[in-house]
Amino acid sequence: MKQDVRILLLGEPKVGKTSLIMSLVGEEFPEQVPPRAEEITIPADVTPEKVPTHIVDYSEKEQSDEVLRDEIIKANVVCVVYDVTNEDTIDKIKTKWIPLVNGDAEKGNKVPIILVGNKSDLRCGSSMETILPIMNQFSEIETCVECSAKNLKNISELFYYAQKAVLHPTAPLYDPEDKQLKPSCVRALTRIFYISDQDNDRILSDAELNSFQVLFEGFLFLNTLFIQRGRHETTWTILRKFGYDDNLELTDDYLYPELRVPVGCTTELNHQGYQFIQQLFDKYDEDKDSALSPKELRNLFCVCPYMPWGPEVYMTVPTTNEGYISNHGYLCQWTLSAYLDIHRCLEHLGYLGYPILTEQDSQTAAVAVTREKKVDLEKRQTQRSVFLCKVIGPRGTGKSAFLQAFLDRHIVNKGDSSSAFSPYVINTVQVSNQEKYLILNEVDVETEFLKKSDASCDVACLMYDISDPHSFNYCASIYKQHYMESNIPCVLVASKVDLPEVKQFHGMTPAEFCYKHRLPPPMPFSTLSLDSTSKNIYTRLAWAAMYPHLNGSDMSNTTFWLRVALGSAVVAVLGFAIYRAVARLK
Repeated sequence: MKQDVRILLLGEPKVGKTSLIMSLVGEEFPEQVPPRAEEITIPADVTPEKVPTHIVDYSEKEQSDEVLRDEIIKANVVCVVYDVTNEDTIDKIKTKWIPLVNGDAEKGNKVPIILVGNKSDLRCGSSMETILPIMNQFSEIETCVECSAKNLKNISELFYYAQKAVLHPTAPLYDPEDKQLKPSCVRALTRIFYISDQDNDRILSDAELNSFQVLFEGFLFLNTLFIQRGRHETTWTILRKFGYDDNLELTDDYLYPELRVPVGCTTELNHQGYQFIQQLFDKYDEDKDSALSPKELRNLFCVCPYMPWGPEVYMTVPTTNEGYISNHGYLCQWTLSAYLDIHRCLEHLGYLGYPILTEQDSQTAAVAVTREKKVDLEKRQTQRSVFLCKVIGPRGTGKSAFLQAFLDRHIVNKGDSSSAFSPYVINTVQVSNQEKYLILNEVDVETEFLKKSDASCDVACLMYDISDPHSFNYCASIYKQHYMESNIPCVLVASKVDLPEVKQFHGMTPAEFCYKHRLPPPMPFSTLSLDSTSKNIYTRLAWAAMYPHLNGSDMSNTTFWLRVALGSAVVAVLGFAIYRAVARLK
């Protein structure tokens, strides 16, 4: 809604433009009327709409045509004043003043016009019979008000209607020629209807829309009646509550509320956010099978101008046997969206009506910004629920299969055009009896192209192919280049363990490399046998991300280190026993 209103009064000389302004300001008819009133500003607190209003007079004698054109350009609304006792001033409305104001304007950009019939105290009847054909001819005419500057009849009303024409314009809503709502208005009201229809029965109950109980067609018809009867402020109140501006576009303030995310922090949905999206799921899961079919998913996002989730979503989250997005997978996808692109996530929540339905100031109420990662490291604990793992390795290692196995799914050929590829998957894992979200991100680049930003994550999964002798060398290089001096824990995965193992062309074996750099030994993985050992890798990754200060050396899960520790203890005990025996012999 506009922050102020600029009203310009035009008309033939002597019709009473200046008198109308002075009667409004002085609340009495002026004894002496100047040729032109100076621009006046009415403060917001004394106007019906609580918006500052500037009233500008025009005098043909005192102002040039160039000044007049400038004033028309600056005006939000034009009041064309005529003398109800003078037919010539009425004729000039259509032959001179309206063409002057809107002669070159396109249909959707015309300045709204209020016709003002002054000097009604000098005429017994009404001039409306003469005015109505003019109003029917020009769609930009909002209304006509007959008034009298002398006896103050309808003076405040005419300026109220002028304000209303600016703050609650008819033009974006209604086509007077076709006598129906404009397509953009229908789209906006359609979104509002579907958001308000919380039980998805296509009927708005008493609780859903005050005292109205109407079908969708009735909802549109009801708003059409409001507009036709001059009550378009009712429709505008609804539209603005749901985030629309004067052009029936959702405002940037509504869709993209400010949210500051400091460096080192991440974003997650909080309890309110998850509660809202779960309610949406329940609303659109019409067959109550705890999954969303493609049709149900389209219905859920029907209030958005585009489909937020593309076909790759089916490769990103857990799905049902039928290939539908499960309730769990749905929550996973929202979690991924909030983590990777919070501003796009806020936009989608805005389209879905989060601030209105939850009575919050903005969608940011659904989001938690985590504390900086360095603070987590210092305190050796975290409250985060979502962790990012970069899966890095040379091409052909089996990274895509590793990602899909996290969803209990076998890999679909990347070259198959019928299936979309996603570099991300997300699922939940149990860490210390807590459910955490783990995002796996496949990084498919050659060694020299791995930038520092590519390496940033909560845990790195370095994957090599045991059947490729050149494979491990890549992982060793990446580790030394990006992770050896960092606080990011690393887990090595030996893939394709179902194939014969070959010697790696590196200075030391993978086990020796891990021992030297104080890393857990490589964990075996094969897509042919997704046993508990293979699945434990994902738990290990989440555990390392959650406890980075331990740098991945979990004693309880790392039998390698346990064997090393036991071996060292045995050697020490044996050494001490031999020393005692030798001492006794001496």
